[in-house]
Amino acid sequence: MTQAAYDGIAGWYEHTFLAGQRSSSGGRPTDPLGIGHALDELLGEGSGVCLDIGCGTGIFAEQVRGLGWEPVGVDLSGGMLRFAVSRLPVARADADALPIRDSSVAAAVAIMVHTDMPDYGSVVAEVARALRPGGSFVHVGVHPCFCGGFADRGDPDAIVIRPGYADPHWTNRSWTDQGLRDKVGAAHLPLPQLLGTFVENGLILDAFIEGGSPTPTVLAAKARKPL
Repeated sequence: MTQAAYDGIAGWYEHTFLAGQRSSSGGRPTDPLGIGHALDELLGEGSGVCLDIGCGTGIFAEQVRGLGWEPVGVDLSGGMLRFAVSRLPVARADADALPIRDSSVAAAVAIMVHTDMPDYGSVVAEVARALRPGGSFVHVGVHPCFCGGFADRGDPDAIVIRPGYADPHWTNRSWTDQGLRDKVGAAHLPLPQLLGTFVENGLILDAFIEGGSPTPTVLAAKARKPL
């Protein structure tokens, strides 16, 4: 198994990058981008195993558990999983080769990770394989239209979109050196290709939410496996 890009920054990610997202009481993270809201609305209450694809340090496990699900995390980075093991059961594996039986899980989530996955279509295919008929997949990710190497978000009131959106690509370009993309890179899929990954793998798109203001930072979608 190859070394994951996040192995080298796992401590920084847990102790510095996520610090601004936690509440002052150390409880549920603050939600300026609407990530938690999207998860509440699209995943909703339920029961059974919910796979957390690319779980990282497991920061969303508490929220998933609070909705009644049993979160189980999968991530390639052993460095990130060192922090996650105290928050949820985990397995180290590639997201496009899940160690999960066919049609065996009730739900899956992928939260702010699709840009870390150069072949997201293969990941969605694996999720579709692992879901039970009727199971739900909730994707929460950076908004493909307003975030990426082509987008300068230095002024949140005037996002500058430069050429580059229309072409799928991998980049380390970032408007800030305080984030992730200059450190680990990011895959970009234009909106039609991103949504097409769900349709091409037999999933039915049910609902969408945008989050962040004044220009959306997050796009979330709920898809389900047909009965």
